[in-house]
Amino acid sequence: MFGCARILACPFVNTVNRKSSAMARKKNSPMELGRRERQIMTFIYRRGQASAAEVREGIPDPPSYSGVRAMLRILEDKGYLTHQQDGPRYVYLPTDTRDEAQRSAINYLLTAFFGGSTERAMAALLDTQAGELSQDELDRLAHRIEQAKQEGK
Repeated sequence: MFGCARILACPFVNTVNRKSSAMARKKNSPMELGRRERQIMTFIYRRGQASAAEVREGIPDPPSYSGVRAMLRILEDKGYLTHQQDGPRYVYLPTDTRDEAQRSAINYLLTAFFGGSTERAMAALLDTQAGELSQDELDRLAHRIEQAKQEGK
């Protein structure tokens, strides 16, 4: 007799519950993803959506096609991606907008590396990028700082 545990352990049984429980799981910061996962997410954010074959062609030193598909499934299980069927293939899309992902990454960096200090993060950015900023970019930054002062942020 086959035990229920053995049948339920099959990854193809009850995939709806597997996906719905993954969707309910809270995502960690994109910065907590592995290197390969970040490469895939960066590629998909840049394109807006991508199939496994497109991801494989678009990332450096890609794993096998089945390896890419496995990584996409893992990212979907973690709640970072969703998919739509496009004929015989799946097309993967990020679950968060690019702006939401940027805010999440910045919040992680602020907390992890700057003790939550926006001032220290801005100073570090200016230290590393000051020579590369145009006068227009500096003016826009000054304007944003002025707006923040007026809004009491």
